[in-house]
Amino acid sequence: MPKRRDMTIDIPNYKSIKIENIVLDYNGTIAKDGKLKQSVKNLLPKLSKHFKIFVITADTFGNVKKELNHFDIEIKILKTNSHTKEKAKFVEKLGNTIAIGNGNNDAQMLQKATISIAIIGDEGCSTQTLQNSQIVCKKIKNALELPLNPKRLIATLRR
Repeated sequence: MPKRRDMTIDIPNYKSIKIENIVLDYNGTIAKDGKLKQSVKNLLPKLSKHFKIFVITADTFGNVKKELNHFDIEIKILKTNSHTKEKAKFVEKLGNTIAIGNGNNDAQMLQKATISIAIIGDEGCSTQTLQNSQIVCKKIKNALELPLNPKRLIATLRR
């Protein structure tokens, strides 16, 4: 397995950021009705060469492990009754993380992330999650391409 690297970029008049991890919500973000989106299947191998990838989910449809078993990622199944807080604590503990989500239970996770991206996908996006994000993308494909093309992050976040 190739050695992962972190990404450090200086964003003019914003801040210098270091990214080691990417945390992805599952349903509504990278999956629709429990099925992993094709664009995500194409991008996960590229991302996992550079970053540690985590998928955090309540596993509503019970098939996240089956859908993701071919990828070099870590799956975190939520255990508590407070998914919002559990997701936030997970991202906070990791540090240096891009977090991507769409649901109301992703809002605090996005607050704790180094870079937070809200997805307005097939399920829509919680307004609280939208307000807690630094970047908003219409499609998960666009969001997952950002860490692969850091100049896009600079262009979006510079002041």
